[in-house]
Amino acid sequence: MDCVQCIEYLIVILMIVSAIFAVEWRDLLAAVVGMAAVSLFASIAFFLLQAPDVAMVEAAIGAAMSAAVFIFAIKRTERYESEEEGTGWWVRW
Repeated sequence: MDCVQCIEYLIVILMIVSAIFAVEWRDLLAAVVGMAAVSLFASIAFFLLQAPDVAMVEAAIGAAMSAAVFIFAIKRTERYESEEEGTGWWVRW
């Protein structure tokens, strides 16, 4: 196993961890940052797979534009997700 393959595995693990954090965080702004991190790691993975055009589009649209739209939407609503009584994590699925 060479160093590039280790870096690719590390990026995939970071993408999975960021996605889990984005789903589990109650602070919506932090969840948007987690979502943007997933897109950023995906753009790095695309760059390592020698697809720089796809990497630039993913970084520009996936990380920057989507995050900006979500941040503007959160500014117009409440920042924290409300706590429902008697519901667990399985209700979200």
